[in-house]
Amino acid sequence: MEPIQESLSKWMKENKNFKENYEKVRNEVLSDPEIKEFLSFHPDLSTREINKSLIKLYEYKSQSKQCDKCSSLDSCKNMVKGYSPVLHVDRGEIHLTYEKCHSRMMYEKEAKQQKLVQSVHVPKEILQASLKNLDADNDRREGVMEIIQFIKQANHELPKKGIYFYGPFGVGKTYFLGAIANELKKLNISSMIIYMPEFVREIKGSFKNDTTNEKVDYFKKADVLMLDDIGAEMQSAWFRDEILGSILQYRMMEQLPVFFTSNYSMDQLEGLLATTRDGIETVKAGRILERIKQVSKEVSLFGENRRR
Repeated sequence: MEPIQESLSKWMKENKNFKENYEKVRNEVLSDPEIKEFLSFHPDLSTREINKSLIKLYEYKSQSKQCDKCSSLDSCKNMVKGYSPVLHVDRGEIHLTYEKCHSRMMYEKEAKQQKLVQSVHVPKEILQASLKNLDADNDRREGVMEIIQFIKQANHELPKKGIYFYGPFGVGKTYFLGAIANELKKLNISSMIIYMPEFVREIKGSFKNDTTNEKVDYFKKADVLMLDDIGAEMQSAWFRDEILGSILQYRMMEQLPVFFTSNYSMDQLEGLLATTRDGIETVKAGRILERIKQVSKEVSLFGENRRR
């Protein structure tokens, strides 16, 4: 069988218009600054190899290289969306391959980071909270400074203690959790935010499909656990001791931080935890509070009600 290259050359000689167009495209490709630079690095390439690889060179020339012609991943102009062409030579032959462009790498990084923030019944706007939007007025300055200190330390090593934010309704305690979670994801540190009243209901509902232990283990081992609105849930001795106590005990032993928000100070929460259907259980409530103190630092948040 006659070689394809020889057949093509013969056909071109017999088709003047095609030959003229071919020469025009060839000149256009070989005069491209990037192609010229590439060929200058490989002076040993034969004319035959260059001609044989003209389609590859044209494909390289016509596409965006590392987003120079694209404003975003969605507007990518390349044949393979999000991938940038790369020319290289191997054993005297020109090869064209593709590698991820900057936009795709950023997209994948952000998608991966987004998965690091998990939530159980937390409003979407909280998951979009930003540290730069936190109002550091006199009533919230201590809280903001504690967050900054935590994130600063997390750059090197995950702190052993989180923060117990307490204060009245509407001062932004839950928003603080969202801001922290989004700062942590930039460091590839996962976090889980749990709205406590719904969490209690979820655990109770897990009895039906026997997934209680699985869920509790999941919460125990999160890099950073955030319990939102502790003290607002319907309290039971069983949930306090077997679920909350178990989670806090594990995290205390493993030195894993926990963040809390509450309308109650730690002292007030202790009294609330002690009150159950079976009466006042001061010792057991004190045991839970001691674990809370081991995994978090108490910080008050006050100010105007931002929900109004």
